[in-house]
Amino acid sequence: MKKLTVLSGGMGGARFLQGLLHGIRAGILPGVADDAEVTVVANTGDDWWVHGLKVCPDLDTVMYTLGDGIDLERGWGRREETWSAKAELEAYGVEPTWFGLGDRDIATHLVRTQLVEAGYPLSAVTQALCRRWLSPTYGEALRLLPMTDDRVETHVAIADPEAPSGQRVVHFQEYWVRLHARVPAEAVVFVGLEQASPAPGVLDAIADADLVVLPPSNPVVSVGTILGVPGVRDAVRTTTAKVVGLSPIVGGTHVRGMAAQMLTSVGVEVSAAAVGLHYGSRTRGGVLDGWLVDERDADQVGRLEDGGLRAAAAPLMMTDHDTTAAMAAAAIALVGEDA
Repeated sequence: MKKLTVLSGGMGGARFLQGLLHGIRAGILPGVADDAEVTVVANTGDDWWVHGLKVCPDLDTVMYTLGDGIDLERGWGRREETWSAKAELEAYGVEPTWFGLGDRDIATHLVRTQLVEAGYPLSAVTQALCRRWLSPTYGEALRLLPMTDDRVETHVAIADPEAPSGQRVVHFQEYWVRLHARVPAEAVVFVGLEQASPAPGVLDAIADADLVVLPPSNPVVSVGTILGVPGVRDAVRTTTAKVVGLSPIVGGTHVRGMAAQMLTSVGVEVSAAAVGLHYGSRTRGGVLDGWLVDERDADQVGRLEDGGLRAAAAPLMMTDHDTTAAMAAAAIALVGEDA
């Protein structure tokens, strides 16, 4: 296999990509050439405009992580960050004070915003930013694409007894950063998604791939949003590549993030098998050929196989690059030619 395409969210997808790339370089992924090319299609449904700046959290998390600039402790933003601008904005009383942009991170958003306002599409802007972060290490072997150049925003409906409807709708960033996903999500609303078009290169990356991977990213507001861009789901269904996914649910809950809350909001059981069946088998109109679950969920393999999916269990905790590469290897083996 020479061409791999990964549909990625932020932290989970970025950490998986580190292990995948480590595995390629080490030559330990079955059937994958050590000079294989990886295209990452990243979720942009979490994007928003704040303090006049266009912020793309998932794109930046992937870019900073693979470019060795991420804050490892937080899992987002820049390493060795300072917060002077945030403090000054708070002193002026400028909202939102709950969403902080670090001083180093602001530079990225300033460059992106200037280019976007000059008329460049997000895909071209992302390519320009990646010349700093990814090109020195990976050259042409790694591409990072936004799922769309169009504006898409994810909003979450939560209960509000004081609202006339009994609900209010908040931006995804408010739900995650300010509310910490601690209140039930009653619905997820994707503004602009149905009118969006795939960014240049996205459909070709799926159609021309030898393998398409759905990493352990949020199945509703990360991978699910990418699949919601018109044309993307059909491209995954019809590609000649094998399509394999790795469960973000381990032992009945998410490892990090809010997959459990998001799955509940769309009426999907919070289990490894239910997420795989939510994506569905390509033989039955879904998007997957195989689904890898954690060894703690091995008892769910039969349920997945009954749903038309190849399934297997393996350790899915991304504790370091080696264990993550082993996850990638197990996923590839699951749908490989000899499977």
